[in-house]
Amino acid sequence: MASTLDEDNYPDPLVSRGRGSGLWRVAVLAVVLIACAVAFALFGDRIPVDVVMTFVGLLAVVGVFCLFALASGLFRFASGEERRTVSRAMVDSLPYGALVADRDGRIVYVNAQYGAFAGGFANGVPVGVPRLFAGQAEASEAIYRLSRAAKDGRSAVEDIRIVGGLGGREADPMRAYWYRVSVRPLPETDEFRRGAVAWSVEDITRDKENIEVAFRDLQRAIDYLDHAPAGFFSADAEGRIQYLNSTLADWLGYDLAEFNSGHLGLQDIVRGDGATLLMRGRGDGEIRTEIIDLDLVRRNGMTFPVRLLHRAARLADGELGETRTLVLDQTNAPDTEEELRAAEVRFSRFFNDTPFAIATLDGNGRIVRTNAPFGRIFRWSGEEKSLELQPMAELISEAARERFARAVADAAAHKSEIQPVDAQLSAAGDHAVRLYVSGSETSAGSPESINVYALDMTDQRKLEAQFAQSQKMQAVGQLAGGVAHDFNNLLTAIIGFSDLLLLKHKPGDPSFSELMQIKQNANRAAGLTRQLLAFSRQQTLRPQVLELPLIIDDLSVLFKRIIGDRITLDVEHGRSIWPVRADLVQLEQVIINLVVNARDAMPEGGSITIRTDNVSAAEAARFNFEGFVPADYVLIEVEDTGTGMPPEVLAKIFEPFFTTKELGKGTGLGLSTVYGIIKQTEGFIYPISVVGAGTTFKIFLPRYAQVAAEPAGKAAAPVKDLTGHERILLVEDEESVRAFSARALRVTGYEVHEAEGGEEALEVLDDLGYEVDLIISDVVMPEMDGPTLLKHVRKRAADLKVIFVSGYAEDSVRRDIEDDQSVDFLPKPYTLDQINSKVKDVLSRAGGREAES
Repeated sequence: MASTLDEDNYPDPLVSRGRGSGLWRVAVLAVVLIACAVAFALFGDRIPVDVVMTFVGLLAVVGVFCLFALASGLFRFASGEERRTVSRAMVDSLPYGALVADRDGRIVYVNAQYGAFAGGFANGVPVGVPRLFAGQAEASEAIYRLSRAAKDGRSAVEDIRIVGGLGGREADPMRAYWYRVSVRPLPETDEFRRGAVAWSVEDITRDKENIEVAFRDLQRAIDYLDHAPAGFFSADAEGRIQYLNSTLADWLGYDLAEFNSGHLGLQDIVRGDGATLLMRGRGDGEIRTEIIDLDLVRRNGMTFPVRLLHRAARLADGELGETRTLVLDQTNAPDTEEELRAAEVRFSRFFNDTPFAIATLDGNGRIVRTNAPFGRIFRWSGEEKSLELQPMAELISEAARERFARAVADAAAHKSEIQPVDAQLSAAGDHAVRLYVSGSETSAGSPESINVYALDMTDQRKLEAQFAQSQKMQAVGQLAGGVAHDFNNLLTAIIGFSDLLLLKHKPGDPSFSELMQIKQNANRAAGLTRQLLAFSRQQTLRPQVLELPLIIDDLSVLFKRIIGDRITLDVEHGRSIWPVRADLVQLEQVIINLVVNARDAMPEGGSITIRTDNVSAAEAARFNFEGFVPADYVLIEVEDTGTGMPPEVLAKIFEPFFTTKELGKGTGLGLSTVYGIIKQTEGFIYPISVVGAGTTFKIFLPRYAQVAAEPAGKAAAPVKDLTGHERILLVEDEESVRAFSARALRVTGYEVHEAEGGEEALEVLDDLGYEVDLIISDVVMPEMDGPTLLKHVRKRAADLKVIFVSGYAEDSVRRDIEDDQSVDFLPKPYTLDQINSKVKDVLSRAGGREAES
């Protein structure tokens, strides 16, 4: 028998044994045939014809039989190069049987292990895998599927269980044997155009038996754990319970058959913040068992005390791993007297050292027991023992008693979702608390059935009130700023046209005095808008370096006329007062306002003291004012000996339109304006007042750090000649302001082009080819505002001079401009001289079309 596969087909010695001696047998056969041919040639005339014909017939029969066997595959011609290699030895050493056959089942190769199976060979010839399992009914379906896969050239694997196995001397007829049979296609070759397939048969009985033993042991361990006399559960990092034993399920009232992993959370079985306590783990990753005493919640809402032996650890990446918790029912836990005493001491420490108040109530809401913070928060003296039987509702305001009563009723009914109650205390003072109410399992003879936890919310309520007040102040400030902006437009037109009329009506004209009255009242109205802008911190400040002692000394003469003869004025200056940087006019307004308020607080006379002093950062750190930032400051104090202010008035003095004066004697904007100016100057102001003793206002202004050389201001020296002939584009959406400004500039000789918005201004610039010397634009306009217009202009004319006019503060306007140093600013309202002076000043600087030419 021969093989046509090459070296990689691993011919098995069981199939090809004797092939090594096949060559000499063929040689002997050839010699015999040649000898017969020679004998017939030499002695043919002596040999009978029938003998010759019989011999020739025998050779023909043998030849036909060999051709038929070769065609049917009973034997093949073996390659002369076929011999055992290392790869064949490796295949023969595999621990499972291997067989190679074509898709029609003709065997090409088997390894030694395959021959070890009982029935692997029949009459010295290997049999195919389907025939190997042919007598096993349990394997019929699996073998059929594998055979179909071999036919189709697909891979397939089947585990086959056979009682008694494939037989053999060591087989146990009562034992179940397992075989893993697989088939996979091999690449096509010249001989096998349809490709061959490789079969493998492996005895996996021992592995299956090991798995079955491990499974039985696991089932036995789970059964032990399920019916242990203690509860057990495990939760993942999200607090979802992954396992619950039968004992704990019975305690909690759950059917274990209905339990699904992850559908129950720690918050479902642990009351309050206990779930967070169980999920906190250890930050260093160490696994440690903790003992935790708390209450678990049954499915019906009732609670029972337990002791938990709890383990939780962090994983290597810092995440919390799964927890393991043993649960011991403490409902009837027997403790020794010493253990009970030690537990009582530990609980007493914990109970009294908490930062919040705790009280236990009976079913009627009466106080049974309290901890130490309860007396502090609820203003208890600690000696009034009769209060322990007092209804707790009497300690809170009447407005919250109904909600508290409902919460107590819900806790008595063992409801789990109880909303906290916010309440004011009935004791004197503005003290607020938040009450958390929950029910508890009562022990025999104990009246305690409800727990109340109280958090002191007084500071938080104050912060919330301050935040609400700041929002209100901001809203009023925005309203005031908007009103001042629109009013400034009107005042600009009134003052401007008054100036134009005054050019025609000289002092001897009968209408001169009326025109002056109009202008003076318009200027007074402009002062009111400055107050509104100061209050909203949107006014234009012109800061400069100031020496406070000189300013206060200059104002002293004015102060003495303001306060009258019944009030004395004292001025005290510290040594070497540091300079500050502030707006002179606004700072004078602040001091005058405070002096006038001090005068009004002393109707029967008294004294006013103004002090200045330096406050270093170390000294400032000792002050306890809210929001105060320690640094170097210059302090201004305005102190009076008047009536003082109670705390409820002191808390509102900086609110807009708040006043304690009679109707018609105050606008309520004085101190709010003072507050806005100081804040806009980056300072602080704090009042200190004692009823009947007087009030002191402390103003802290930042110390100005002197630089080597002060930069020169933009303003040039005053010019007398305000005429010009340059081309100016005026952009203003308010028609009256635009009309006045255009006339004011034309009167002085300028060529003025007008636009009522940014879009129209760009069209005018396109028509003029951007041949203009100056653009005067309002900042706030519909559709396209001034800063947006500036961006479009800079794309075509990077050096074009621009003046922005606005009723808002210059700083707030410049924040919206990318290149704020390329524009000048003119605040509204402005007069005829102010706009002409500003235009002349800007155009007189180097640049512009004339300078370029």
